Amino acid sequence: MDIIVLNGVPGGYDGGMDAYVGELSAQFVTGGHDVRDFRLRDMNLKYCTGCFGCWLKTPGLCMIKDDAEAIYRAYVMADLVIMASPVIMGFTSAVLKRAQDRIIPLVLPYIEPVGGELHHPLRYNRKPLMGLLLEKSLDTDDEDLSIIRSTFERIAINAQSRVAFSFLTDQPAREVCHAINRI
Repeated sequence: MDIIVLNGVPGGYDGGMDAYVGELSAQFVTGGHDVRDFRLRDMNLKYCTGCFGCWLKTPGLCMIKDDAEAIYRAYVMADLVIMASPVIMGFTSAVLKRAQDRIIPLVLPYIEPVGGELHHPLRYNRKPLMGLLLEKSLDTDDEDLSIIRSTFERIAINAQSRVAFSFLTDQPAREVCHAINRI
């Protein structure tokens, strides 16, 4: 399985999520999977400007030249995309949100009915499964986790995929890896 991890741990964050993602990735590699960890805070990722150039001027290519292109290539080849983030003020990190916003070149500019709703069709035939890996903060509650999961389920619908799992880092990485392998 080809797995990418969008590691949304922001700069200056002192939690243990980086170590956890590293341990989880090592477990996957030991199991024979290809894993690519995008440490988003270390990448040159600019904000989407909403120019729609990726739809109209340079179809499938963002007008902004930065490290997002590496994410696009990996995303369309992946079988599983893991969105990893600490929960900050009740939601995922801003750096993970920025990376999600920059995925828009992977969809086409027109809309089609999908399950009684209107959505953009995919530019490429790949539909990787999505997964959530979250690290709770002291004030994270069940409602926060529910809102995050619901939001990512909507993102997955737009990607014609599904959220295959949602795990917290308080579960051992080995158990999480085994559970994901059974999906």
